[in-house]
Amino acid sequence: MLFLRLRTGLSVIPVRLFFVLALLFATLLLTSDAFAGDTAEAAIDKADTAWLLISTAMVMFMTPGLALFYAGMARRKNVLGTMMHSYFLLSLITLQWVLWGYSLSFGTDVAGIVGGVNYFGLSGVGIEANGTIPHLLFMAFQGMFAVITVALITGGVAERVKFSAILLFSLIWATLVYDPLCHWVWGGGWMAKLGVLDFAGGIVVHISCGIAALVAAVVVGKRRGWPKELMPPHNLTLTLMGMGILWFGWFGFNAGSALAADGSAVIAFINTNTAAAAGTIAWTAVEWAKGGKPTLLGAMSGTVAGLGSITPAAGFVTPAASIIIGLVGGGLCYWTVTVLKMKFRYDDTLDVFGIHGVAGTWGTIATGIFASVGARGLLQGNPRQLLVQVIAAVATIIFTAVMTYLILKVVDKTVGLRVDDEGEFEGLDLSQHGESGYIL
Repeated sequence: MLFLRLRTGLSVIPVRLFFVLALLFATLLLTSDAFAGDTAEAAIDKADTAWLLISTAMVMFMTPGLALFYAGMARRKNVLGTMMHSYFLLSLITLQWVLWGYSLSFGTDVAGIVGGVNYFGLSGVGIEANGTIPHLLFMAFQGMFAVITVALITGGVAERVKFSAILLFSLIWATLVYDPLCHWVWGGGWMAKLGVLDFAGGIVVHISCGIAALVAAVVVGKRRGWPKELMPPHNLTLTLMGMGILWFGWFGFNAGSALAADGSAVIAFINTNTAAAAGTIAWTAVEWAKGGKPTLLGAMSGTVAGLGSITPAAGFVTPAASIIIGLVGGGLCYWTVTVLKMKFRYDDTLDVFGIHGVAGTWGTIATGIFASVGARGLLQGNPRQLLVQVIAAVATIIFTAVMTYLILKVVDKTVGLRVDDEGEFEGLDLSQHGESGYIL
């Protein structure tokens, strides 16, 4: 039997799988020659390396920030369960990335679809130069993107999904969806050959996690009582703390994707902050005009919309264009969350699709319109780039939706997706983890 069932409430923990992975990792570590031989230090730039070390740490910090951001928007009986999703996935996906995820993403191209097994267990990945930084550092930086992408998906099914289901789904999804997408765009796959522009993850991160969250929300089903029962955020102070960490970390996310301490990083840095500000103002203005009061939750949602929108375009557009991208992103995401969601009655708990999915799609298309720095878009006389961006976005949506649905069905047949009614009523903190965020 693949899974050793440890009864802790309703959870089923895949312990044997963890042991197998740990043993495999240890074996590969002992037999790898990745750190032997010539390190080609002369090709490594110390300034670029320092910047990427900092950027990697900043992107890593975004996942605990996401835990706070999500937890504050959940109900108090689910605060720790929601945090646990992001926090534990930081460990799980890190190991997946080191063992096989990096190889599938950046290994030798196989028919434009996936990377080969040449970097399996980081074989051949050491401190030799990869561009102007150590190869191992490039691997670590990219790994933090894989971590937060998977963690973002959990917001779509917060407050009613089994912890064991999150773990199994995340492991499979990272392998079968994230890694191929990453290879398509950044690892020399078919989208890269087509000429797609995705500076820091509009396709790889935001579209993929948004579509996956939407499909998961539909397959898992609505929370009991939604939308008739009010389910307001229990602690927006936590959410604001998380938002501050996310905004800060996004500079490493976007500017770090230049992979150098150079002008491209500066442009991405400025555009990131500018679009975030524009998204905040756009969402707040529309909400204030329609509802009569500006809310902190709305302002923070607009910030994420602006950040998600500029991510694919960060190093390819001017600051003036980033304002337009952020403003439109804030308005589009507001409409999706407040109108489209209620019209179709899908319970995307923390609006992963409504913000990340929509912002990532808009940003990907906007890159094809406004690109003028190091690339040319529609306004620079290159309509082909817009066509390429649309093809990539549509392909990502279809691929992610189909694969996510199939993975969810497999998970449901093995460990089950959803907690029972009693566990949902009690809250995931107690029913899944046997602890409570607030002892009163």
